[in-house]
Amino acid sequence: MLNYIVWDVDPEIFSFGPITLRWYGLLWGVAIYTAFLIVTRIFKHENRPADWSDKMFFYGAISLIIGARLGHCLFYGAGGDFWYYYKNPFEIIKVWEGGLSSHGGAMGLLVGMWLYTKNVTKKSYLYILDRLVIGVALGGAFIRLGNLMNSEIYGETTALPWGFIFVRDGQTEPKHPTQIYEILYCLVSFAITYIMYWKFKAYRRYGLIFGVLLVAIFLTRFLLEFIKNPQEVFEVGMLLNMGQLLSLPLVIWGIVLIIRALMKPAELEDFEREHNKGKKKT
Repeated sequence: MLNYIVWDVDPEIFSFGPITLRWYGLLWGVAIYTAFLIVTRIFKHENRPADWSDKMFFYGAISLIIGARLGHCLFYGAGGDFWYYYKNPFEIIKVWEGGLSSHGGAMGLLVGMWLYTKNVTKKSYLYILDRLVIGVALGGAFIRLGNLMNSEIYGETTALPWGFIFVRDGQTEPKHPTQIYEILYCLVSFAITYIMYWKFKAYRRYGLIFGVLLVAIFLTRFLLEFIKNPQEVFEVGMLLNMGQLLSLPLVIWGIVLIIRALMKPAELEDFEREHNKGKKKT
């Protein structure tokens, strides 16, 4: 009978001189590219300009990485000591030393998409977010797989048969593989938002898909933090850890968006009206 799983995967794919390719970096790249492909398909379905996808990839990738790095430095890095990075700003750019925050990435992406909306699409901010988050949900699963390959961000000791002993992090007892739990809720969130868009046309209610994603991802993340080990020393003894404190505003925002979207009548999108006009002419 299986009592636990010994996890001893090398986080490096290969190393050639000073160049090292790690699973974590590769899976971040896969996450960004996968989200790009999904949004590209949506834009094609809606007959949007061809350059919208390329420009979104540019705005999205840069804002996501910058936000993820800044989020780590401000909320988790150096024990959550903001002044350390204020006094040593060059430490912020040392991405190769590790440290990317999903909450920071989310915040950076929100800023990037606001700029993208203003400079490229000229459409509603929520229009973009409703579509982008479908790809982001799937991309999140790849990022958490990267955490698993790094043997990091796992949970407390467990007696469950799927507990992982993270050998490379010096563990000798099975722990909750919370990375896998997060992969699962990312995949479920992707399935829900994907079906909402393609089957139920939930995009007709601006903010509904985005709000559902916020609640699905960050409420689950909030609850999951109760069985996670603290990521930083300063979190020990906190009633709610940093991940939970950062998740709460996003959950509340999601609930507000859902309520507001459901209170308004659904409206046809412009590409649907054009499609219907074409049908009438024929």
